[in-house]
Amino acid sequence: MRALEPGDVVRLVSPSGPAAPERVARGVELLESWGLRAEPAPHVLDRRGYFGGTDDARLDDLNAALADPRVRAVICTRGGYGVQRIVDGVRFGEPKPIVGFSDITALQLAAWRHGRWPSVHGPGGAWLDARTPAASAESLRRALMTGGPLTVHGTPAPGGGRAEGVLLGGNLAMLVSTIGTADMPGLDGAVLLLEDVGEAPYRIDRMLTQLLRAGALAGVRGIALGQFTECDGTGSAEDVLAERLGGLGVPVLAGLPIGHGEGQETVVVGAPAVLDAGAGTLVSRVSPVD
Repeated sequence: MRALEPGDVVRLVSPSGPAAPERVARGVELLESWGLRAEPAPHVLDRRGYFGGTDDARLDDLNAALADPRVRAVICTRGGYGVQRIVDGVRFGEPKPIVGFSDITALQLAAWRHGRWPSVHGPGGAWLDARTPAASAESLRRALMTGGPLTVHGTPAPGGGRAEGVLLGGNLAMLVSTIGTADMPGLDGAVLLLEDVGEAPYRIDRMLTQLLRAGALAGVRGIALGQFTECDGTGSAEDVLAERLGGLGVPVLAGLPIGHGEGQETVVVGAPAVLDAGAGTLVSRVSPVD
C-alpha cells in the first residue's frame, strides 16, 4: 500500500456508533487541508439507537468503500459499538488502510486475519480538536501520507527491556470479545497493544485474567499500554495492569498516548514495531502505506 498523496480519495464511514454531524464536518475539513478528497459515505450520519444506522446500511457503506478502486483509505468516524454485528459480512478485497480505534479494533483484527492487512490505530474522522489537537492530527497525517516510522513516547520503565514483533491488539474489551472467533489473532511473537475506556479496575482484571487463562498471552514479546481513560473504581487500572501482566516476564511500556484520552497519537497495528521500555518509546517501523 503506497503513501496517500494530495488528490487521493478517502471515504468516511460509520460502522459502529452514530457520529455527530459537526464533528464529521470538521474531520472532512482537516483531511481536505492535507490535500485529500474526503467523501462521506451515504449513511455516515445515520442514527439508530446506539448504532450509526442499521446493520445493513453500515455494512453496505463499509463494503462499498472497500470495493471502490478510487478509495485509497477507509476512515471510520468513531467507535462505540456495532462492528462485531456486521464484521462477518465484510468483503475486504484489495488492501487499503482502515483508520480508527476503540470498537474499530474488531474490524482491524478481521482485516489482519483476512489478509495480514496493517491498519491505522488512530483518531477517527469525527474530529474533536479539544481531544485531538494539532499534534494528534500530525501523527495521523504522517501515518497516512509519509510512510515513515511512527514514534510514540510513554513512561520509561526502570527495568527497561526491548521487544520486537508485529504490533497487534488495540482495545482490550474488543480483543477479549474475539476469543473463540476466527478473528482472535495468534499473539505468539507479537508486541501487544492495549487501551480502554470506562472499564472499572475489576473488569480490567477480569478481561486480563481471561486472556491469561486462555493462553493468549503465552508468546507475547512485549506489551504497550495506552490510555485507560475513565477507568475509576476500587483500586486503579495501573495497579491491575502491573499485577496481572508483570508475571509474563516481558517488557511493559505504559503511559503511551494511544486511545481515548487527550492528545491521542497514531500507531500502525499489523506492522513490525520496536518497544523500548527503558527509553519509553514504541516505534511502528513500517507504515500501512509504504
